[in-house]
Amino acid sequence: MDHDHFDRYLHECAAETQDLLSSLLAEATLDDEIARPAGLLAAMRHGTLNGGKRLRPFLVSQTTALFAGNASAAARVGAALECLHSYSLIHDDLPAMDDDDTRRGQPTVHKAFDEATAILAGDSLLTFAFDVIAAPETDLPDDRKVQLVLALSRAAGIGGMAGGQALDLAAETKAPDEDGIITLQAMKTGALLRFACEAGPMIAGASAADRARLRQFGEQIGLAFQLADDVLDVTSDAKTMGKATGKDADRGKATLVGRHGLAWAETRLDQLVTNAINILASYGEKADILAATARFVANRSS
Repeated sequence: MDHDHFDRYLHECAAETQDLLSSLLAEATLDDEIARPAGLLAAMRHGTLNGGKRLRPFLVSQTTALFAGNASAAARVGAALECLHSYSLIHDDLPAMDDDDTRRGQPTVHKAFDEATAILAGDSLLTFAFDVIAAPETDLPDDRKVQLVLALSRAAGIGGMAGGQALDLAAETKAPDEDGIITLQAMKTGALLRFACEAGPMIAGASAADRARLRQFGEQIGLAFQLADDVLDVTSDAKTMGKATGKDADRGKATLVGRHGLAWAETRLDQLVTNAINILASYGEKADILAATARFVANRSS
């Protein structure tokens, strides 16, 4: 698949995700909600509807399509995942964590509002992610919803993303060894990308073998995503990235790029893309978009 075709698919999915998130984060209350405070809702929208590639919902959508699953359910699970991802960014940007003032070229939520509102916006988005999956509007059998909730909980919590952020903060005072860096990155970044790929076969009710295969694919592109991020932290500027760059080096954070250099990273990225595409081989042309996604993750410029 050529670059222009892939870009169009990615942008179309991002626009659909944006529209769905905007409707989910509207003023109208849902059953059993008492009220939606305007300031909190505005902060949630600021932290969620601020652009971005929407890679995670795209992966949910494409891995579901691979097994001819319910596209509408996939869109809602993708939106839920994006709510959870957005919460993590809002909290990571806080002064007590990574202390960032800009995100995707805009003021971070604690800058646009205040710290307490940013904390509550993150809390609300995290909770809302599971609401969106469990809600009756997500047209899936209950056993599949339970699988998705469990898998997302494991990817997002102490043994996944939140634990990874804790390790990342600890790494500022005591640099981890190579295995420690790999574990940290697999948890902080890789776990949600792995879930995005595994969600498709879960939504579609595909076999355990298919789920395992897509999980492996997700692990490979998770590694590639973080490695590409570390390369961009060294090579890009803040304008291109929409956020501060060079922060890892400034904080003395150990990265694989810092340890092995850019040439090693380029070779490793090629290897990860090859691994990811090989995992998809048995699906033939049906997996072309996912193969293109693996290339995009490794070669992106922001």
